[in-house]
Amino acid sequence: MVKKSIGIEAKRPKKECTDPKCPWHGKLSLRGRVFIGTVTSSAATQSAVVRWDYNYFLKKYQVYERRHSRVVAHNPECISAKEGDRVKIMECRPISKTKSFAIVEVLQ
Repeated sequence: MVKKSIGIEAKRPKKECTDPKCPWHGKLSLRGRVFIGTVTSSAATQSAVVRWDYNYFLKKYQVYERRHSRVVAHNPECISAKEGDRVKIMECRPISKTKSFAIVEVLQ
């Protein structure tokens, strides 16, 4: 087995998979942005909804407001993140109509 590098520092999953869209065991290449968020839903097969919160500054009122972003990400068999897991996701080519991110590792 050849050790594949995905371009960022991340722990390799312990399980093997045969998914061609897996960044570790398939041919999916990663590029672009990296986010850390929480899985809010993993009901769809090989998909997960990842959410992360951030603060946005309103110049007019000189205050911050809380905002969030939600993204649908590919969830390979070898990683199989569950609801409530903290994950690292990275941008990739469009996998489907709504998926342009893939889960790289489960942090907690």
